[in-house]
Amino acid sequence: MSTSIFVNLPSADLERSKTFYSSLGFSINPNFTDENAACVVLDENVYFMVLTREYFASFTDKQITDPKTHAQTFIALSRDSREDVDDVIAKGLAAGGSEPREAQDYGFMYSRDLEDPDGNTLGFLYMVPEAVQMGPEAYLASQTTNA
Repeated sequence: MSTSIFVNLPSADLERSKTFYSSLGFSINPNFTDENAACVVLDENVYFMVLTREYFASFTDKQITDPKTHAQTFIALSRDSREDVDDVIAKGLAAGGSEPREAQDYGFMYSRDLEDPDGNTLGFLYMVPEAVQMGPEAYLASQTTNA
């Protein structure tokens, strides 16, 4: 069985969101895109459904928060290298996004955050493959003993 992930994000300006996510290198699936929603393809099993705020509200009875002022989710996406992290952040900043805090370097993991124009936060990270296999503490301990 294969699982696909669909992350729903509210947008005040759907066209702006489509342009922003396309500039990060993601594609838009036209078969699931209309005036209410855009299907952003991140990977063969990972999608963002960017929805107008009104359409987003039709899926819940709960109050829809403003992602510029309230955190609802934090989405982290891996990259293949530190350079890939920096590259996607640069593309996002050029397309109207913002970087809410400085880069974080933990030795085994490098991450940077990017807010889309609506305030939805995406984290982009690179983790040293050995740290993924060993776990962060064991990896850092091995680096201390090998130094």
